[in-house]
Amino acid sequence: MTPEERSREILSLIQSELDDDKAEDIVTISLAGKSDIADYMVVASGRSQRHVGAMADKILRRLKDAGFGAPRIEGATSCDWVLIDAGDVIVHLFRPEVREFYNLERVWSETAHAPVKTDA
Repeated sequence: MTPEERSREILSLIQSELDDDKAEDIVTISLAGKSDIADYMVVASGRSQRHVGAMADKILRRLKDAGFGAPRIEGATSCDWVLIDAGDVIVHLFRPEVREFYNLERVWSETAHAPVKTDA
């Protein structure tokens, strides 16, 4: 499997799990050519801390069961904002108020379109 195929397979698994778990406002941002941290970023909301935590747990289990190892996770103790680093795909799961406050979609869209400074 090529790295691109692996990225797309991880992304598909995550999107499928979020759909199954009734995540709200799922947004996928391609980071290809914009950042070296990952190929994709997925941002989604849960209705409560419990919902966010349950979605994060299921994504972790599905990735491990599919042979993608155990991703790193941050924020699982409070479940206001949970970050899952699945290598090629970064997932941000928020409670709606927290998502609105940080507004990652806007930040990344501005970063993606910011002019690149050169020494010319």
